Order: sequence, then C-alpha cells, then structure tokens
Amino acid sequence: MTTRAGFVALIGEPNAGKSTLLNRMVGAKVSIVTHKVQTTRARIRGVAMEGDSQIVFVDTPGLFQPRRRLDRAMVAAAWSGAADADVVVLLVEAHRGVTEGVERILEGLGEVAQGRRVALAINKIDRVEAPVLLGLSKDLNSRFDFVETFMISAEKGHGVDTLRHWLAGEVPEGPWLYPEDQIADLPMRMIAAEITREKLTLRLHQELPYQLTVETESWEERKDGSARIEQLIYVVRDGHKGIVLGNKGETIKAVGKAAREELETFLGRRVHLFLQVKVRPNWLDEAERYSEMGLDFKDGNA
Repeated sequence: MTTRAGFVALIGEPNAGKSTLLNRMVGAKVSIVTHKVQTTRARIRGVAMEGDSQIVFVDTPGLFQPRRRLDRAMVAAAWSGAADADVVVLLVEAHRGVTEGVERILEGLGEVAQGRRVALAINKIDRVEAPVLLGLSKDLNSRFDFVETFMISAEKGHGVDTLRHWLAGEVPEGPWLYPEDQIADLPMRMIAAEITREKLTLRLHQELPYQLTVETESWEERKDGSARIEQLIYVVRDGHKGIVLGNKGETIKAVGKAAREELETFLGRRVHLFLQVKVRPNWLDEAERYSEMGLDFKDGNA
C-alpha cells in the first residue's frame, strides 16, 4: 500500500468559510465557527483520511489589513501556515467576489506559492447564479495561475468530497503523520478554551470587542471518568467584566452551560466546567498569551 500524507493550508479573508470547510472535511468540529470575523486565532490543524492519504489541514487566521499587535501576529501566522504547506487552497466567497482583501492575498500568494500547488475554491456557490460564478472563476484565474478551481458550499457540503479527493492525490507520498483516529493536534486544553470563546462570541455579539481571551487553567481527570475543567476569561477593563458576567451572572451561566454541553459531546463524557472572569489590561501585549494561542509574539511587531 502506498500511503500519502501532507499539509494543506486553507487561506482567505476572515469569514470566507475556512473553519466550516475544515470541519466538513474532517467530519468533526475542530475549528470554531461563528458569524463574527477573525474568530480563528491559532493555526488549528484537522486531520482527514481519504483512501490511503492523510490530509493535515492548517486552518489559518483570516487574512486582513492588520492594525494591532494581535492582528499582525494572526496575519503572520496565516502566511507562515501557507508557506509551510504542501498544497494551498484559496477560499473566495462567491457573492463577494474580488474584494480589496482578495486582491491583497493574490499579491502575497506569489511569494509563498514558490514550488507549491495552489488551488482555488469558490465558496457559498448557492448564493449566486451560474454566469456570475463562471465570470468570477475566469477573473481570478486570469490574476493567478491556479492549478485547479473548485465550486463548493462548505456549509451544505456541495463539492467538498471532490476537493478532498483531489487533495488526497496531491499530498506527497510518505508515512502518515498522525494516528488514524486523531482529529486535531491541538492540546485538549486549547480546544476547550476555543469552545468557550466561541460561546462568548455568539452570546455577546457586538457588545464585546476582540479584547477577550480564554485560557484553560486546570484540567483534572476524575475517578468517575468525568473531567473537572477550570477556565479564566481575560478582559481588558472592568466594564467588560460586567458584560461577560451579565445581570446576576446570567450571561456567564449561559455561556458555561453551552460550553459544557459541547465539551461533553466532544469528549463523550461528563464535564464539570468552572469559569472565572479576570481583568488584565495588558494581555494583548503579553508574550505568554500569544504562545497559548499558538501565535508568535514577535510577529506582532510593526
């Protein structure tokens, strides 16, 4: 049996559907999905098996115009994820077309694509008519030499199997990089923190800016098979703490319940989840927080 294994980087603008596509490819919820942009911070990897091929997906933060240190570190992580991969897939939203952000990515692709195969995946195809799709495909292919173009809907699953099958044939021959039953290489502590951060993002919507992070402080395996997890939610000012806690603590309770239920489904066992909110004004400038998120603090320098 000839086995294949390699890294595939999914790149694109924030909210282009990279996390949804990764979860669809892997068949499990590995990368958090929300309707808010820039929710993926760390380079979360999902592992998909297709025949004798193992495809390791690098789900990069969305590429956008960075303004803060955290933004710059996220963008640097995205480009370095693409540069380290065997195959790169650029995801573009069908209904948004060639935005300024897509144009910037196409310019940057020329540098990281050296010796790499780069495919185009036009996502959310159910939102536009066929002639628009064909026009967009032609336009993008005239701007960059993509080896293949795929029309997909990550949310509904259209075209995803075709893309995965193609990727399986593109990754290099070699032994598998992970055990067959392993779906993500992120430590469980980080996945747990991401799940809680997703619930906070969904619950708070526009109320809270991105100056919030979640850290799993302790993880205790109990004798009865359950897990006791303690997490800290860092915010930058007192007013944000009140927003996260909510009236009589109802917001934090709802977030904790939603996160606990998802963790129990993910782990297949009981979870006791304890959340605490702390004000930490300078967490955006602390190197330790960046390494927790799998980002390089130095990449945030202007």
